[in-house]
Amino acid sequence: MATTILRLPTVKERTGLSRSTIYLKVSNGTFPSPISLGERAVGWIEEEIQIWIENQIEFSRTDK
Repeated sequence: MATTILRLPTVKERTGLSRSTIYLKVSNGTFPSPISLGERAVGWIEEEIQIWIENQIEFSRTDK
């Protein structure tokens, strides 16, 4: 099974979050951490982003 790595523009598009919000959530532990792709490049594992999105949908539709 191949793992797809998403770069920041794609993560922003899929989540609707800004760059600063993504990194704030990463530092708070509420968003998947990026992986290093090189000295100055990071990416996110597509499956982890998809799970985060599904969890957000589930949370937003439950009675609070």
